Amino acid sequence: MNTTTKRLCCFPSQQKAKALFLPLLSLRSWERERVQICLTKTPLTQIRIKTQFTQKGTITMEGGGGAAPPADTVMSEAAPPPQPETQQQQQPMAMGIENIPATLSHGGRFIQYNIFGNIFEVTAKYKPPIMPIGKGAYGIVCSSLNSETNEHVAIKKIANAFDNKIDAKRTLREIKLLRHMDHENVVAIRDIVPPPQREAFNDVYIAYELMDTDLHQIIRSNQALSEEHCQYFLYQILRGLKYIHSANVLHRDLKPSNLLLNANCDLKICDFGLARVTSETDFMTEYVVTRWYRAPELLLNSSDYTAAIDVWSVGCIFMELMDRKPLFPGRDHVHQLRLLMELIGTPSEADLGFLNENAKRYIRQLPLYRRQSFQEKFPHVHPEAIDLVEKMLTFDPRQRITVEDALAHPYLTSLHDISDEPVCMTPFSFDFEQHALTEEQMKELIYREALAFNPEYQQ
Repeated sequence: MNTTTKRLCCFPSQQKAKALFLPLLSLRSWERERVQICLTKTPLTQIRIKTQFTQKGTITMEGGGGAAPPADTVMSEAAPPPQPETQQQQQPMAMGIENIPATLSHGGRFIQYNIFGNIFEVTAKYKPPIMPIGKGAYGIVCSSLNSETNEHVAIKKIANAFDNKIDAKRTLREIKLLRHMDHENVVAIRDIVPPPQREAFNDVYIAYELMDTDLHQIIRSNQALSEEHCQYFLYQILRGLKYIHSANVLHRDLKPSNLLLNANCDLKICDFGLARVTSETDFMTEYVVTRWYRAPELLLNSSDYTAAIDVWSVGCIFMELMDRKPLFPGRDHVHQLRLLMELIGTPSEADLGFLNENAKRYIRQLPLYRRQSFQEKFPHVHPEAIDLVEKMLTFDPRQRITVEDALAHPYLTSLHDISDEPVCMTPFSFDFEQHALTEEQMKELIYREALAFNPEYQQ
């Protein structure tokens, strides 16, 4: 049993373990089956969630649930919230068939699946059955069994991966980052599927360790969550973030859908397509952080932001977990800034010190907002949790609590163990991005990554 599982079942404050049922994605059916795990001190409602893929692409849940979010729960794209005209393509596809056609190709070294008219071609070790579990603007995600390792994985197909240079660079960045990292709270890459023909390399297939759901799905469901659940999820986010930051990397897109979970309540951070080195100054060339989780310095176009942006996002996520609704659901960046100032108040002149003059002038001309009492606004939240969140949601990033200090906060005393919160011994290098890469150069770099997993496919 690994350390994470031990922690899950053995909270110091726990006198007697009870049963909790969290959704588990069954690879043999389209049900999320009930799975017992030891976690809380009090009995929780036993909820059975059944995922039904209908012709309209909706998901229904048994046990009192309503419509759930799109079923892209394994890996989410780091992209702005979809516009109405693109929403349709990000809905889950109808998945009513059990037997997906499969054909051996390229001398039996590869196998092709026809998934609702889409070709899904992987190495022959991914034998039938294969199950589609998500669809987005990028392509399809399927679960499959690697017959060589006997491990179930989530394979994401990125169709026409090199048509857009920015998207191709994000794919390369995530592959290299996740190959560099090795941590219990960071999702792992299991394979990069090599192309059948090097000269016709257009689609990229990445296999990740398979998780059951994500925090967005849990928050939106009727699944009851105890104080210990929320505390444990927060601890794992911070534990993973400590490792990521120690690798000289900012995630830059933390949100509930980028936090994957399994039925043991193990949490893993995913989607590093927007990650950047912590010392970089030219940050604003790409979309950064989904608006609702965006720190004030990003809303105000600060160009020298730090690891504190990820801490702000964690504070927003934790309060959404506790309150079961977004903390700052802004319609645009102006509304977003107003919402956060309505809660934390207008910053003082001293708190504006990190901003440029234009941003300072903008803040000064806004209405004055009095800081609200977090304890009064969220009376159901533990006072120590409130204290930690207030330190995370500090306007001035220079005064915001660090990940290390957050882990050592009294709210997490029962979980914190510095000897079991490892750092990355070798900082990650983004040197491969220092020069403008051509499409062929990016293809070659990703091809080499695929060969690192599959040297026998050298062409």
